[in-house]
Amino acid sequence: MQQIQEDLAHLSHIPWLSNQRTNVYVLRLDNIHPLISGNKWYKLRYYLKEAKEQHKKVVTFGGAYSNHILATAAACKLYGLECAGIIRGEAPARYSETLTDAASHGMELHFISREAYAAKQVPETLTGKQYYVIPEGGYGHLGMLGAATIPFPAGFFDAVCCATGTGTMMAGLICASGNKTKVTGFSVLKNHNSLTQEITALLPENVQKNFSVNDSFHFGGYARYNAELIRFMNQLYTATGIPTDFVYTGKLFYGVKALLATGFGECRNLLTVHSGGLQGNRSLPKGTLIF
Repeated sequence: MQQIQEDLAHLSHIPWLSNQRTNVYVLRLDNIHPLISGNKWYKLRYYLKEAKEQHKKVVTFGGAYSNHILATAAACKLYGLECAGIIRGEAPARYSETLTDAASHGMELHFISREAYAAKQVPETLTGKQYYVIPEGGYGHLGMLGAATIPFPAGFFDAVCCATGTGTMMAGLICASGNKTKVTGFSVLKNHNSLTQEITALLPENVQKNFSVNDSFHFGGYARYNAELIRFMNQLYTATGIPTDFVYTGKLFYGVKALLATGFGECRNLLTVHSGGLQGNRSLPKGTLIF
């Protein structure tokens, strides 16, 4: 198993997105590992450390195309940990490529009903002191602390932008950014009205809560997309060589470009965080993307 290479999370300027007012940069977290991609490693690192110290088997949650499921399976293999994934919905006749890969890395797959999944019910066979449960998407204090180790020169940027699902990475970025840097999260879920509250719940009391959530670029909800988003992702790749996914980062870059067209406040230097997740594009019809 290839080791995680955090030094490959390089920072680069993106002239195609920049304008006379704002210089846009991207932090390529997607480069650190082909499977434990992007923000997933940072959110998992302290959970896995604790599970290893306690000699426990990791249990976590996700869907059939979950980046978190695949990253957890690969990271547990790298750490020498046993793991199980609680998967939303009934077992399919044919596994998605994501689930196939997760199983190939040693993850046991346990399928539960969508109702049970919504309640985050853990099957009885996975309960007991020998199990270590990581919440979906790594949401929680340890996930936030891990995300706060994402490397970037905080003092240089007026604004940091990221895609957000559970809000765990965003909470970590808020902690790491410093008081003068505003963090904007682009929600990928429709009507996720509690997101701001869930992010705030992860933040220490002494951290200045200089952030906002933008819910205008979810394209209809989680894993939803249209021809306009796909066209933009292909244009971005042609112009910059940066691949994105249609669930998270494509929507992030689309939203940033749209807001820059109308002004992004007094922002001189803006950072976009590429949180990985490119494996999710495998659920698209072949030929949809040019990369």
